[in-house]
Amino acid sequence: MTVQELLQKADKVVDATGLSCPMPVVRAKKAIDALSSGQILVVQATDRGSLKDIPAWAKQAGHELMETHEADGTFVYVIRKR
Repeated sequence: MTVQELLQKADKVVDATGLSCPMPVVRAKKAIDALSSGQILVVQATDRGSLKDIPAWAKQAGHELMETHEADGTFVYVIRKR
């Protein structure tokens, strides 16, 4: 599935490109708190630290990290709210 297709399936998209740790996680948490259980959040980030931070946060919070993609230096995370 392409990044564009993932973005179209999302209930909410967080653009955290250009932000450093911990802001991608902070923005993701704020966005997912506004979603209902089962809805999909897509987070886009350029910070390499997000490769560890986003999956760790999702696991700790009990959300499902469905997919992770990298395209041209942007990391895309697809997370289903628990």
